[in-house]
Amino acid sequence: MVAITLIVTAYLVYTGYTYYSLPLEERFYHPRHNWFKPSGIYGQGLGVFGTLMILIGVLIYIARKRYNFLSKAIRLKYLLEFHIFLCTLGPILILFHTTFKFGGIVSIAFWSMVAVVLSGVAGRFIYIQIPRTIEGRALTLKEVKNLKTDLPSVLNEKFDFDAQTLQVIENVTNSENISYNNVRQLKREFKLKKIPKEDQKYILKLVRDDVKLSGKIARLETMQRLFKYWHVAHLPFALIMLVIVVLHIGITVAFGYKWIF
Repeated sequence: MVAITLIVTAYLVYTGYTYYSLPLEERFYHPRHNWFKPSGIYGQGLGVFGTLMILIGVLIYIARKRYNFLSKAIRLKYLLEFHIFLCTLGPILILFHTTFKFGGIVSIAFWSMVAVVLSGVAGRFIYIQIPRTIEGRALTLKEVKNLKTDLPSVLNEKFDFDAQTLQVIENVTNSENISYNNVRQLKREFKLKKIPKEDQKYILKLVRDDVKLSGKIARLETMQRLFKYWHVAHLPFALIMLVIVVLHIGITVAFGYKWIF
């Protein structure tokens, strides 16, 4: 989907560069002015398709989140990716529809759209930090904590380590992240205890997974709180944008600009 967005953007730039790069007062003399201008077949078409993309992207995501639309057919994470794709490519089409000329009420809609896109990027970053099930449902803090085991005890049962080795492992698992020094310390301890290399790899993997899970638990509450705050910024701009777009479409139709219809 990223590739499609880049290809479409490159195509729009390539086909309209000679027009969009001209000063506003000189565009009227461009041989394809009637094609590229916002009310032209091509220009207005970009606005129509861009608006439809945004509306479809917003509506299907809201329908899924609130009414479990297509919940059995498509996982939430895939629907989110489709939502992001439509709500990224749609604004790009609308940007070219405006021919990079902003004024009046349209400028409010455009900058609201920019704010929605930017906050959407931030929301996507926050979203991927929250642990989820394979279906895409966010895990609660309790569910994440239940995934964590007492690793030193588990390893002690399997390998019968002495207190010193268990302490080294516990020190590493209690750290915020696993560093080169942590790994070197563990390997030194394993070498002293003459632990086979296959077992060393197995233990190191368990330790790394345990440290990562600890990091997820530490971040989870912060990310969930940020995600709630994110809606405060994302939703109002989205509503402002949609209201002004509806007004813009209504005014456009009232003035007789009906594209191909």
